[in-house]
Amino acid sequence: MLTCKDASHLVSESQDRSLGLFENWGLRMHVWMCISCRRFENQIGQMRRLLRQTDLNDETGAANPLTVEAHERISKVVSAHMPAST
Repeated sequence: MLTCKDASHLVSESQDRSLGLFENWGLRMHVWMCISCRRFENQIGQMRRLLRQTDLNDETGAANPLTVEAHERISKVVSAHMPAST
């Protein structure tokens, strides 16, 4: 039987690759019995759908919801938290 840690790892892995038969079976059994992991799987799925929707909007030329100023602020914060290159 999978632990919740193993199940969450497989849920994440399943976003990038097809799980093997036994991995998928073990995950399905665990998620069927564990409400916390079921919620986690649903949340990951929802985030993936939202990110795909955002990607589709960007590719179709729809208006980007972030302003140039917002992009600049985010870039500054991310840069401030990046380790200095050596």
